[in-house]
Amino acid sequence: MTRPRLLYVTDLAYPARGRRYCDEDIHLTARLREDFDLALCHPIDAVALMDAFDAVVVRNSGPVLSYQAAYEDFRERAVRGGTRVYNPLTGKADMAGKQYLLDLSAAGRPVIPTVDRLADLHRLPETDRYVVKPKLGADSLGLSIVTADRLPGLVDGTVLVQPCVDFAYEVSFYFVDHEFLYALYAPYPDRRWQLEPYAPTPDDLEFARGFVEWNGLGHGVQRVDACRAPGGELLLVELEDLNPYLSLDALDDEGRDAFVTALKESLRRFLDS
Repeated sequence: MTRPRLLYVTDLAYPARGRRYCDEDIHLTARLREDFDLALCHPIDAVALMDAFDAVVVRNSGPVLSYQAAYEDFRERAVRGGTRVYNPLTGKADMAGKQYLLDLSAAGRPVIPTVDRLADLHRLPETDRYVVKPKLGADSLGLSIVTADRLPGLVDGTVLVQPCVDFAYEVSFYFVDHEFLYALYAPYPDRRWQLEPYAPTPDDLEFARGFVEWNGLGHGVQRVDACRAPGGELLLVELEDLNPYLSLDALDDEGRDAFVTALKESLRRFLDS
């Protein structure tokens, strides 16, 4: 029986702060090879190689800001040629930039209040500090925390402005397709990637599932990042639907095995769809 061929897109050398992307992808590819024929490539090589494979799996490929033209070419050719890409390229969240944070904020959804114009600053809670980040950013690239007097020189339509929230902690919920697998949190706000297992409440899961359902991806891996606001509620920080880092090293062996099993089953369903 012929095994499906996967092109696994990753940047093994990407210098992520507080994480080792390469370790996660080495582990995942070793397990995926049990069921699939698989090759790895850097994101800027994907266009030249993808036609020889049954599907392209985009994993820890780093922020597309560092290879924006190559990524846009990849998307255009994949859509035009009908290339199967996992996650599918129909995501409405980080995959398409940060516009969704503006849209969800304007719609009154539980996200950190977000605007992109000085004229809309009144929509944000009063604060001494603001977070400014690029609409096409990722992994905190270009993010800065500033006082109000600096905003006129920064807000030019290409950035988002949010209040600097003094949250209790950040928590991430990890889904494969629409199945919740695990949650991790950073109990110390100044150590974002020092993660520990988190036991979500039913309300927490309802919050996270609401954004996964909104995104409408039938297949794929998604990470819902939230913060526990001073009032006790969860607020969405971002919905990572392109290449979410999974922090598998924070799980025990049973947890990692469960994730790999879910990923393999999802990929089979995706290839059969």
